[in-house]
Amino acid sequence: MRTRVRGWRRRPNPLRRRSDVVEAWTVLAVAVLLFVGAPLVGAFTAWWAHGEARALAAEQRDDRRLIRAEVVGRAAASGSLPSVQTGTQYSYRATVRWTEPGEALRTATARVPSSTRAGEKVDVWLDSRGRNVPPPVDGAAVWQHAITFGVCSAGGTAAVVLCAHWAVRQAAMRHRLAEWEEAWARTEPQWTHRRA
Repeated sequence: MRTRVRGWRRRPNPLRRRSDVVEAWTVLAVAVLLFVGAPLVGAFTAWWAHGEARALAAEQRDDRRLIRAEVVGRAAASGSLPSVQTGTQYSYRATVRWTEPGEALRTATARVPSSTRAGEKVDVWLDSRGRNVPPPVDGAAVWQHAITFGVCSAGGTAAVVLCAHWAVRQAAMRHRLAEWEEAWARTEPQWTHRRA
């Protein structure tokens, strides 16, 4: 029958070696870093990423505007290009036109759903320079960005801690084997009655 004694590496023991003590304290440090440190790093990174993404979303909302434009026809250069899938629908580049209050008729090239025909009205996002851009980032994308950063940084921290623990265990094992070899070199002649 085997008996397991908890914490034997930290208690005074004639069989305990310094490498055992180092390994025991390393296990404790690894547990603290994995269960406290990695989540804290993940939470801090997620908080930082959320703030950055919110600032970017606010900047995009200030810079971009939604207009209602009429599709004039496909853009000349896009006739032979394949469609691009955006979300769940395909889109292509088309020439659109609209009239802004107090200004003349304007035209631009914008992405429109593939089912759109000439003469239909579509929603188009433009930036301050009048270029077609995607819609501003919404709240769900901000949270997705923050959570992704948090999970990746917590996972990365855990991986670094586990790799460091593995390296310490390997060094402790090499040191322990060297100590055993040295102890055996002193003990072996007494058991086998050979001269060293």
